[in-house]
Amino acid sequence: MRNIKLVLEYDGTNYHGWQTQPDLPTVQGAVEEALTQLTKTPIQIIGAGRTDTGVHAEGQVANFHTDSSIPQVAFQKGLNTLLPRDIVVCSVTEVDADFHARFSATSRRYRYTILNRPYPSALLRHTAYFYPAPIDLKSVNAICQSIVGKWDFSSFQKTGSDRLNPVCKIFEAHCWKVDDCVYFEIEANSFLRGMVRAIVGTILKCTKHASGNIENACAQFHSILEAEDRALAGPSAPAHGLSLIRVEYND
Repeated sequence: MRNIKLVLEYDGTNYHGWQTQPDLPTVQGAVEEALTQLTKTPIQIIGAGRTDTGVHAEGQVANFHTDSSIPQVAFQKGLNTLLPRDIVVCSVTEVDADFHARFSATSRRYRYTILNRPYPSALLRHTAYFYPAPIDLKSVNAICQSIVGKWDFSSFQKTGSDRLNPVCKIFEAHCWKVDDCVYFEIEANSFLRGMVRAIVGTILKCTKHASGNIENACAQFHSILEAEDRALAGPSAPAHGLSLIRVEYND
């Protein structure tokens, strides 16, 4: 059996997340349906990240096993013909038999986009969170730097999650602004369900309450982090501002 790796880009607006759900449109379901049409046999795929409803991806990775002899280029062209226009296959690669899109990953990087100006955008309404209040970038970046390392992120885990180990290692986190958009990126070895959106919402809450005092903003955030209690964190930022940017693997 061949093991095929896909890199996918998608607009998650019209989907109930990545993972297949009965009677609901999902990205995984759409890709599996296209693969089944292409290979004339049922195909199940494995995704690197289970993005939630409305979340996007620029670099989602998936793999599947098949005995089809279809060339890699034909897989890409065929899938992009069959898939809806809001899902695109960026690359197709044949990989080793033991490659697993989820468990072989060494890190994942997410970006959250905030439209930070007094009025909303008709063009960015599906990809950026409209937040008109001022954002203190110095305080945000101070918090970002303070969470690099290994932490228990229970305070930022979606209620009802079944993950037993809430410890994640953050490799990098930072924030910057270009024109009217503020971008927050974070890379870690793994993420809890809803973690990035909860972190963004809590950072906005803490920096707003601290009114420019960087030490107070960091202290507020870390008191929430160390409490390991989701009820103390801020509201999750909306799903449509989030995108899975990249998944890394050891060569």
